[in-house]
Amino acid sequence: MTYALWIIQVLLALLFVFAGGMKLVLPLDQLAGPFPLPGPFLRFIGAAELLGGLGLILPAALRIRPGLTPLAAAGLVIIMIGATVITLLGREFGGAAISFVVGVLAVFVAYGRWRLAPIRGSSSSKLQPAR
Repeated sequence: MTYALWIIQVLLALLFVFAGGMKLVLPLDQLAGPFPLPGPFLRFIGAAELLGGLGLILPAALRIRPGLTPLAAAGLVIIMIGATVITLLGREFGGAAISFVVGVLAVFVAYGRWRLAPIRGSSSSKLQPAR
């Protein structure tokens, strides 16, 4: 289970870092989607995707606050629910299906890292006094 979670985490992280980075660096006129969204909102979503993508990997890989990994995945689930709804409203059913599948994978990572295979051994546990 751990290997499956890591593979999905890395793939989702690459996807969200790329998508979020593009939303941050591309001109707003090139970010037109099926529904007109305000520019600052698109930049906010880009920042959230970028940080969420990093949050899928860095806490778990560095074992510093690994409990942040399922929280990052849960935040990305919320973003993907919004993406699915927006693309459905724009009648782009293929895009909605992709957003839905990515959201389901993020749900798997959130639940998997929270319950099935949580990452142990944060650096804060080393600071506990000996009994």
